[in-house]
Amino acid sequence: MIKLIMEDLRACFERDPAARSMLEVVLTYSGFHATLLHRLAHCLWKWNLPFIPRLISQIARFLTGIEIHPGATIGRSFFIDHGMGVVIGETAQVGNHVTLYQGVTLGGTGKEVGKRHPTVGNHVVIGTGAKVLGNLQIGNYVRIGANSVVLRSVPDHATVVGVPGKILSRPLEEEELDHTRLPDPVTERLERLEKEVLRYKEELEKIREYTHQESGLVGDSEEPLEHKK
Repeated sequence: MIKLIMEDLRACFERDPAARSMLEVVLTYSGFHATLLHRLAHCLWKWNLPFIPRLISQIARFLTGIEIHPGATIGRSFFIDHGMGVVIGETAQVGNHVTLYQGVTLGGTGKEVGKRHPTVGNHVVIGTGAKVLGNLQIGNYVRIGANSVVLRSVPDHATVVGVPGKILSRPLEEEELDHTRLPDPVTERLERLEKEVLRYKEELEKIREYTHQESGLVGDSEEPLEHKK
């Protein structure tokens, strides 16, 4: 467990440019505190000790605002950035080198029993406020955009954005989540629709101009009936 804790500590420095000293991280990083307490609670949970693991998780929740069920399995080099509002359910399985931002939920979808929470692969980044719900698989090197709601499994090297989450095929080159560069399929579709509407509007204007011109020519070439009489 000491090795896991040291890897979690190194992850803070690798993924947070604000981390300046080990003492600062150990004393002030709520994500590290929650992970540390979860490692202890999970160890006791595996020993089938009653009550104490849940008590530790509730103490961690009170101190950090992060709720991790002691039954959840979390891999090496785990990092929670800021962390307030993060919830990880009992049967969730999180791989190695995973990063979660504040407000992330790895939850269930109802009162089902057995495996009911997500399985997250390695080198996954889940953005602020994202919800991953149900017994589904998140592949390796996946990134999930802020406030996305993921309700189905995601393959490796994919990006997910939107509500419900739309899966986009785009490799994750770096272990980061630049929200300013994430594609938005809904906005892109609306922009395409707007361009189509403008194109049809221009074509309609051309047809109207042509019709007016034709009407003018007909009026010049033909005299009214009363004049001919």
